[in-house]
Amino acid sequence: MKKYITAILLSGLTLSSFGSGYKIPEQSERSLATAAAYFSSANFADVSYYNPANMSWLKDKKFLEIGTRYIHLNKINFNGQAYDPVSKTFVISNAKSKSEDFLVPYFHFVSSPFIENARLGLSFVTPAGLSKRWTAKGQKATAEEFTLKVYEFDSSVSYKITDKFSIAGTARLIYATGKVKYQAPPVYQVNMDGNSSIKTGWAVSASLKPTENWNISTIYRSKVDLDINGSIKGYLNVPTLGISRNPISPSGGDVKIPLPAEWKLGTSYKIKNTTLEFTFERTFWSKYKTLDFNFADPYAEAILGQPKAKNWKDSNAYRFGITHEFNKKLTVLGGIAYDKTPIPEKTLGFELPDSDSWIFSVGSIYSPNKRVEIGLAYLYVTKKDRNVNNDNIKGKFSDLSAHLFNVEVGYKF
Repeated sequence: MKKYITAILLSGLTLSSFGSGYKIPEQSERSLATAAAYFSSANFADVSYYNPANMSWLKDKKFLEIGTRYIHLNKINFNGQAYDPVSKTFVISNAKSKSEDFLVPYFHFVSSPFIENARLGLSFVTPAGLSKRWTAKGQKATAEEFTLKVYEFDSSVSYKITDKFSIAGTARLIYATGKVKYQAPPVYQVNMDGNSSIKTGWAVSASLKPTENWNISTIYRSKVDLDINGSIKGYLNVPTLGISRNPISPSGGDVKIPLPAEWKLGTSYKIKNTTLEFTFERTFWSKYKTLDFNFADPYAEAILGQPKAKNWKDSNAYRFGITHEFNKKLTVLGGIAYDKTPIPEKTLGFELPDSDSWIFSVGSIYSPNKRVEIGLAYLYVTKKDRNVNNDNIKGKFSDLSAHLFNVEVGYKF
């Protein structure tokens, strides 16, 4: 019992999103419309987040972009068995998760040059998070609710070394909140709620223009450990250990989860009014080896406070995008991507039933005049069905998919 309850809690403060692991790579109109291939060609306000080195190539104007994404996560279907902590056997646990809906805002800003060859960029984004909830008994034993929200504010400075080469550095401020619920009455019930302090990170980027129409870019973002502290409510009922419906102390606990480092390498080429773009993205999930909750309550710490192996793997994503300018007022975009999951079968759980995914997107940008643009985009994620056979789950996850819609207003001044 002790071993299984430990596995329950430490299964993760991570959640089902639509990027690999719990990343959200799409943080602007152009990015969402090109399946996040948009990188080396970045040329509007969102350049401050995606490729700050490219700020050097912008014309001498200020750029502002404000938008929001509507995210719908479809119900995930599971057919199979889950380990029951009461009977200590595998039982049939066919079920569907709840669907999830979110509105997530963002903004980006780029200044005009504040000194010769240097520009400042600001961005507010949500680079990771979302949620997964289950209502069936077997799934609630480990993942009634897992919710994580990560907020990031970036300040970037670019410097044009030559007309063909530019570099940039970024200071990152990151804040997170989390919520975890699970229960298997009368054995246990846990409700955790917490937040992190503001953490810092950094990024460096560079862009090379061999010709006017060809761009090559790279960026590296540092790993940031999010230390989430909060309160805990619930009880433990393990008579064999002398614990009978012992309330868990609300004095709280903490857990560290990583926002992983990432590296991108991309290239884009413009042929008349059409820009073709390819981006390779590597996320260093292999640093996520264990997850360890620490509890102020001595009973909870003794029974639940053992680290659980995660052993995620570094993952790759391959993204291709196309942008075509029909005229000065209308631009259309499209994208396709393949994103590998970092989660091995051995540590896959109900809190994050992730799988390799295909991503398809389309979008358009309308400019009624030289200063204003209005953007609409749609993205669809479909993940492969995944069979799982580990210590806690024996079965198949299917219908893993998500829909994203984006609305944006941009302004040059």
